[in-house]
This record gives sequence, C-alpha cells and structure tokens, in this order.
Amino acid sequence: MKNLDLKKVKIYTDGACSGNPGPGGWGAILFYKSNKLEIKGANALTTNNIMELTAALEALKLLKEPCEVELYSDSAYLINAFNEGWVNKWQLNGFKNAKNKTIENIELWKKLIDLNAYHKIEWIKVKGHSDNIYNNRCDELARMGYENL
Repeated sequence: MKNLDLKKVKIYTDGACSGNPGPGGWGAILFYKSNKLEIKGANALTTNNIMELTAALEALKLLKEPCEVELYSDSAYLINAFNEGWVNKWQLNGFKNAKNKTIENIELWKKLIDLNAYHKIEWIKVKGHSDNIYNNRCDELARMGYENL
C-alpha cells in the first residue's frame, strides 16, 4: 500500500499524575477528516510516564487499519524514545538500558513499538501547559480521569 493511500490521523495525548506514583489519568484526542474523538482513562496507582505511554497506546489501538499518524505529546520520554532511536537501541540490547537494567514500562514500550511498525507515525513534541489548545484539553481529560476515581 502506498503512503498516499493511508488515512491521515492526528492524535494529541497527555498523561497526568497526582503524586508520582499516585492516582493518574490519561487523555487523547483523535482527529480524522472532520471527526473528533476524545478518550480518557485512569489508574488508582501509577506513574506519570505510564500515563503518558498509555495515552498514546490507547489512542493508537483505536485505529482499525494502518494510518499515517501525526502524534503530538508533551512527553519528552515518549517522543524522544522514537525520534532519538532509544527504542531501536533497547530492542538491540534485549530491552536493557545503558546500565544493563531492564527498561521501565517494557510491556507498554513493546506494544507502542508494534504499533509504530504498523502505522506510519510522526512523533511530535509540543510544549506542555502552554498555548496548544489540544494538548491543554488532553491534560484536562487526564486530570478528569484520576479526579473521578
């Protein structure tokens, strides 16, 4: 399938935690053509990084076929892992970090790596808590998630 045939989707994601670890939530907004879908979730005891990864994972899991995705997040942890090649190094090293320790959140990373291979994803860093209305809305969804536990 040519890239021109792929559906183009924009996704904004964010995760939040009250304490780290503590109760946390995630939020995402998916855009396809004129359609917009907001999703959110929460966990009673989690970390901010887990919520950031979960937001991206849950949004990508909703796509029923390979898509061309622009995924926006304020998480350097998430975006840099793909853009700086960390995930490639982890895979080559058996998911061990530079200190030869198993990377944190390995199961989430493996699922994201699989989805990254399935879709054509551009991982885009945005400034958090700034003037990006969709990132701000995702933060609001994430906070709503854990505040409603």
